[in-house]
Amino acid sequence: MLLRRDEGQIATLTLNRPRQLNALSEALIDALATEIDRLAREPAVRVVVLAGAGPAFSAGHDLKEMRGRPDLDYYRALFAKCAQMMARLGRLPQPVIARVHGPAAAAGCQLVASADLAVATTDARFATSGINVGLFCATPAVPLTRVVPAKAAFEMLVTGDFIDAEEAHRLGLVNQVVPPGELDRAVAAMAGRILAKPAAAIAAGKRLVHAQRDKSQSEAYGLAVEAMACGMMAEDAVEGIDAFLAKRPPRWPRT
Repeated sequence: MLLRRDEGQIATLTLNRPRQLNALSEALIDALATEIDRLAREPAVRVVVLAGAGPAFSAGHDLKEMRGRPDLDYYRALFAKCAQMMARLGRLPQPVIARVHGPAAAAGCQLVASADLAVATTDARFATSGINVGLFCATPAVPLTRVVPAKAAFEMLVTGDFIDAEEAHRLGLVNQVVPPGELDRAVAAMAGRILAKPAAAIAAGKRLVHAQRDKSQSEAYGLAVEAMACGMMAEDAVEGIDAFLAKRPPRWPRT
């Protein structure tokens, strides 16, 4: 259901329900939440990759499972559980890269929008398609409207239409688009660029970016000023600036 593979300092979590197009069943949501919490306690892991097995990244929620329990309290609990799992991705100290191929629909698109970075293949497609079955994608709208311009996000939400990878790149939903055969290389290259930087500074930076996102400009600057001042006192900055002034490569502290 959920596979984990560690290679060096990179952990890859693969949604493994290929026959269901990696639909997010309740059990899969629980497994993701558990693994995300575990990764948060593993400083040896520097980058997390989200991937999907089979022909799709993820088709979204498991509608068959959901219709099997037509109960308002169940639906409230299920969507809250999924929203909390998505929010955990932002609280992870490690950057999260979505490795996207094929369709990423509804809650699958929400996963992409919730990741810090995304690399997609040219055949990837993205939609918040709940409206096509009479259900507005309210929870996917939360991260989508934070990473995609408002009118473009609203168009996706009210039409349910798929956009291709190039349009997703133009809108800022993904960082890079590559041919299918180059996806693993591109994800590894992006992860490698992160691994070349100091771990503590990356973690602190991610924490600041997420914390300031919904603040006013003055509140955001208050958080950022404190982060910069504390950052200057950190071992990473001391080494990095000394190295810059001495015109030598930095020797980042080990994690």
